[in-house]
Amino acid sequence: MPTLTKGRRALLPALLLLLLGQALAQPRTDSLLSRLLQQHAGQLGPVLRDPTRYDVQILYTQINRDARNRPSFRSYGYRLDRNRYFYPASTVKLPAVLLALEKLNELGIDPASPMLTDSAHAGQTRQYTDPTSGSGLPSVAHYARKILLVSDNDAYNRLFEWVGQCGMNERLYRKGYRDLRIVHRLSVPVSTEQNRYTNPIRLLDSAGRLRYTQPAQVCADPPRAGAPILRGSGYMTRARTGDSLVRQPFAFTDKNSFPLQEQQAILRAVLFPESVVPAQRFNLTPANYRFLYKYLSQLPRETTYPHYDSTYYDSYCKFLLTGDRKTPFPPSVRLFNKVGDAYGYLIDNAYIVDFEKGIEFMLSAVVYVNDDGIFNDDHYEYDTVGLPFMGNLGRILYDYEAARPRRHRPDLSRFRVSYDKP
Repeated sequence: MPTLTKGRRALLPALLLLLLGQALAQPRTDSLLSRLLQQHAGQLGPVLRDPTRYDVQILYTQINRDARNRPSFRSYGYRLDRNRYFYPASTVKLPAVLLALEKLNELGIDPASPMLTDSAHAGQTRQYTDPTSGSGLPSVAHYARKILLVSDNDAYNRLFEWVGQCGMNERLYRKGYRDLRIVHRLSVPVSTEQNRYTNPIRLLDSAGRLRYTQPAQVCADPPRAGAPILRGSGYMTRARTGDSLVRQPFAFTDKNSFPLQEQQAILRAVLFPESVVPAQRFNLTPANYRFLYKYLSQLPRETTYPHYDSTYYDSYCKFLLTGDRKTPFPPSVRLFNKVGDAYGYLIDNAYIVDFEKGIEFMLSAVVYVNDDGIFNDDHYEYDTVGLPFMGNLGRILYDYEAARPRRHRPDLSRFRVSYDKP
């Protein structure tokens, strides 16, 4: 038997670490979830026939209760890969809401306190009023409502400015959420450099007196992607003279990033804070939790402020289970969730319950529906491929959960909340 030299022996640990790293980097697919999806392949259409093309990832988590109603969690993945980039769109708004509330709690200021946003840098805008609120004034609480109910972009931008680019990421990193990156506003024409700068802000008390002043901020060391992130075969640019097609991949290198694992972990930390280590929890009050449980699950038609008309149907921001339908939700079913859709990526991160049947589970999924590979052309297959996939995926897992034996029926009273309107 040949003898290893000292140099070769030294290489073994490094080689083993490399092989282990490669193994850990592989997409995760668990047999239970894979088998369940294959049993319903007809319902899942082209996405399951060609999952690579549609860049699908799924994270399904079963919840089981003990005799004292304490939950335990068991997760299953399908093509789950935290290193495979997808654009997270509006899903980044949930951590923005949580961090905005947390920052107010540290200052001892009520979330309903009027928040006046000034401007101090190129690309920034002011906000002194909000006619959609009961008071006519903007506040963190009202911005959070609009985010959780209908995924309002301007509301997210105001909370991004309140927490700050560095503050957003540093707070999340300290909690152990280190695979995400939140670096820009949404749907406003500002540059990567301009997103480093956030507005001066004033908070008032109920009598209109100045309570707190936050000067303009700049993030000195924003988080960046480790390598270029390129997708597709082209993208549209828009100018006053007209649109033009650039025939080269679109760069997501300076865009937000938020893997499914992190998305579900943060939602779990909100809904089941006692199930995560203290360092991963958010500094929220009992009133904050009641607020979040209400507006994560409330429907637009149940809302007083803002008032939403019938164009905001029940599944407007509820893709899983009923995203492909515009019919009213079953009264016993609620989704506590946050969705996102942009650039052909469709995402939902949800805790799904049926109070009558005692069903509860977590389900997070992303699917990419951009057949022509061109970004910014507004030609995405959301309605024909993405939403039917999401709706059917939710229904398949719901039916499986309805039939799955449980030793103890869950007591879900914690998540029953009173909504603005019946």
